[in-house]
Amino acid sequence: MNFDFSEEQKLLQQTARDYLTEHCTLEVGRAVLEGGGTHSESLWKGVAEMGWLGAAVPEEYGGAGFGRLELALIAQELGRALAPIPFGPSVYLATEAVLEFGSDEQRKKYLPRLASGDLIGTFAFAEGPGRVGADAVATKFDGSTLTGTKFPVADGGIAGLAVVVAQGASGPQLVLAELDGVKSDTITSIDPSRGQARLHFEGTAAEALGSGGAAAISHLLDRAAVLTAFEQIGGAERALDETKAFTMGRYAFGRPVASFQAMKHRMADVYAAIQLATSNAYYGAWALSTGDDELATAACGTRVAACEAYDLAGKEIIQMHGGVGFTWEYDCHLFYRRAKLLSLSLGTPGEWRDKLIDRLEA
Repeated sequence: MNFDFSEEQKLLQQTARDYLTEHCTLEVGRAVLEGGGTHSESLWKGVAEMGWLGAAVPEEYGGAGFGRLELALIAQELGRALAPIPFGPSVYLATEAVLEFGSDEQRKKYLPRLASGDLIGTFAFAEGPGRVGADAVATKFDGSTLTGTKFPVADGGIAGLAVVVAQGASGPQLVLAELDGVKSDTITSIDPSRGQARLHFEGTAAEALGSGGAAAISHLLDRAAVLTAFEQIGGAERALDETKAFTMGRYAFGRPVASFQAMKHRMADVYAAIQLATSNAYYGAWALSTGDDELATAACGTRVAACEAYDLAGKEIIQMHGGVGFTWEYDCHLFYRRAKLLSLSLGTPGEWRDKLIDRLEA
């Protein structure tokens, strides 16, 4: 079985890397983080013009008509660049939800706007700190309106459309709600370059998105976990590259600190974790792109390995930069912040480990 990508897919990835190298330096993310903004509007516009927002959207709905493998490679480069844009919530979750579960009318109405970037989407699941479970959701959907509070909602303050998990007549289900007029509060998070908000639904007009119930919610999270993993792997790879470059250029006792065995071992551990995560992510991407039933277990392994790799890379970049590693002026904390944010965005690694055990035992 060949898990490698085709030459065309690798060319797409290289194009994405070249574009982001020019237009999304770490200074772009730092400017959003320090400036109190919600995202980089110029980068969002550029990414839309490159067609990445609609990479997996069929051409009939205004997308590029690629597939999830191509989208995964783009995600890896966005992660490598620490892109300060609402790509994940809008593309991996909102767009994927409409594609997978939407009616033809809903697809025609929302996908062209999501693919063009005119409409930013998000996913509203959690209702406070702690473990997120569909059965514990208190937000109500009566068939035409939503009532309840969701937080944290990634990029909820700038999104115009939300895919909401709510309790319907037959249990938890996915609901579509336009956010014009919905009250939102900004929430402070560990990574201010990616906004978080609290959304208040007070009889907000909404409509059902499919009829899959809890199974649909779980399937959507599995799909997003695989795509997010590529973003995490890209970030971990960049953190390791930055660590290697710094330690190769810093000298102690007349030799680069990277040449000391203790440093080599730590970087080797990070490299091994990234390779393990990459192998899992390739497996998950294959299952995602082919619609294989193994996606349910592959997504769990992918999610756990990617979280662990980025978490380790985010910690070690700080440690191996020595005394300057924790300072604001150096970029180490940017990777640490993004690693922590992404590891909590779809549920913790521990929750995904439990999910994997349950699915293997079923």
